[in-house]
Amino acid sequence: MAEISFKSVGIKTTDPLLNKTVETPPVGIKTPVEIGVGRSGIFQMNFNPVDQIDDNLKNLILTNYGERLGNYFYGANLKPLTTELVSRPDFDSQAMSRITDAVRKYMPFVELDSFNSVFDENVDKIGSPPGMTKINLTVRYDLPQLRVSGRVINVSLYCAG
Repeated sequence: MAEISFKSVGIKTTDPLLNKTVETPPVGIKTPVEIGVGRSGIFQMNFNPVDQIDDNLKNLILTNYGERLGNYFYGANLKPLTTELVSRPDFDSQAMSRITDAVRKYMPFVELDSFNSVFDENVDKIGSPPGMTKINLTVRYDLPQLRVSGRVINVSLYCAG
């Protein structure tokens, strides 16, 4: 009869090799760019996909045509609207249209819910010239594929009022 060894039968559940913690890899660079701390590396990173989508959506809204290298038409292109502030209702409809088009083209997994803009003509920004107007945009959206709803992003634009 052959001798049987039980040394290669398996690993005990108390073995420390089974208790390794797995760190999730970063999803993307957090903007504005900051020096990294801890496991982020050189730059601060987003480790949660929802936070990265928030960051990407904010960058998409704030980017104007010609600002993205290699992709001239990337962004919502809101800056031209801020220079033509003739009527505020027209601004809202044009801004909503531009944001909707940009999101539909570059982030189709984002479902826009609502849009609101508030004009603040009393800008307290140090060193800003008189007559500046601050436009605060609030965009509510959902991420149906991730089962996330009710996300809110706030963006500020400055223009000569």
